[in-house]
Order: sequence, then structure tokens, then C-alpha cells
Amino acid sequence: MVVLTGSGVSAESGVPTFRDAQSGIWERFRPEDLATPQAFRRDPKTVWEWYEWRRTLVREAKPNPGHTAIAQLEQIVPRLTLITQNVDGLHQRAGSHAPLEFHGNILGNRCFAEHRRLTDDELSPGTPPSCTHCGSMVRPDVVWFGEEIDKTILDAALNACAKCDFFLSVGTSAQVQPAAGLAELALSCDAVVAELNTDDTPLSPVAHFCLRGPSGVLLPNLVLELKKD
Repeated sequence: MVVLTGSGVSAESGVPTFRDAQSGIWERFRPEDLATPQAFRRDPKTVWEWYEWRRTLVREAKPNPGHTAIAQLEQIVPRLTLITQNVDGLHQRAGSHAPLEFHGNILGNRCFAEHRRLTDDELSPGTPPSCTHCGSMVRPDVVWFGEEIDKTILDAALNACAKCDFFLSVGTSAQVQPAAGLAELALSCDAVVAELNTDDTPLSPVAHFCLRGPSGVLLPNLVLELKKD
């Protein structure tokens, strides 16, 4: 089984979607103008402070019943691969093991020059901090516009989708590539595809099953039914 989650799952925990994460002093910015390597080179202080504000929202959020239900699915399904477009780490906090984080993790950091992931002990104070190894600026460990998804993560996701029997898309718009193509890959490999979302998406017409409603309600019910079997 493959489960793909998008921003709708985290929105139920109060984490604003990427394009909704603009309020207060950030209303005058477009996310697309902050989440790029070029923006970070041009104005690293502003980009870092925006991410620090977003990190505060993430740290205050808690996993919801949808996150918990997905973690419980791992105990029921013989083999489950969780792929998430979310960067908040809520799946791990709910108990999921080793999700494939397509877009990185906002709570992590890496060196801007050498792309190395860094621990807190490897950061020199500043706004943004600097890497203690090479002195370069430190950036959030997320995938920005114009950047490629980590090849190891992408290959693992593609391999799982090509071999799965059942693909479940939860809370994602099915519009952002390459994640949007994962369901198509699973379909082409004869998997059963189900969509769980509050609204119709481009995946809806081709999915075998479509469930409408919040993941925090529907997923726990799904888990209960599976436990009965």
C-alpha cells in the first residue's frame, strides 16, 4: 500500500497551506517570491525570518486523528510506504516511520553551499545562521521552486508506486508534479486507486473510489473497518 498525503491533512491540525501562510507582516509577499534560491541570495534575512515564523506555527501544531490513523495503518498493512508533500514532520510525531518527505522538512537545516544537512551544533548564530564547516549561509531543509526532489526519495516513491496493490491519495490537490503523477503510475501498474479529499481534483475522474470529507474523520473510520477484518 502507498499513502500520499498533501496539505489538506496538515490543515486539519491548523498548519496553513503553503499559499495561505501569508498573514500579518507577510501579507505583502508572495510565497513564490520567498521560496527560491534566488530570493535567499538576494535577501537571506527576510527569507530566514519568514521560515522561522512558519516554523513557529508548525511547532505549535499537533498531529490530528488523520495522522494517527495513517500511523496505525502501518501496523495493519503488511507493507506500507508513506509519501508526503508536507514539510511539518507531523507524520513522524504521530508515529509514522520513515515517511518519504518529497519537499523536505521545515524544521531541518542544511548548508546553502554544500547542501549538507546540519545539526543545531553545526550552526553559528546569525540571521540566517552560518555553517560551522564552511562559513556558508544556512537554509531550511526544504525543496524550493526551481529545485529538484532528492533523487533517493523520488526513486523510492516511484518504485513503491510501481509495485503497490493499493494507492490512497489523501488531502492533496493532485496538481503539483511530480507527486501528482504518482497516482497515474500506480494506475498504469494496475493498482486500485482511492482518493480521500474534501473536494474534487484532477485525480477524481480516474480513481476507483472517491471519499469526500476531512481525513481526520474518514481515516480513523477506515482503520476501524480494517481492524474488523
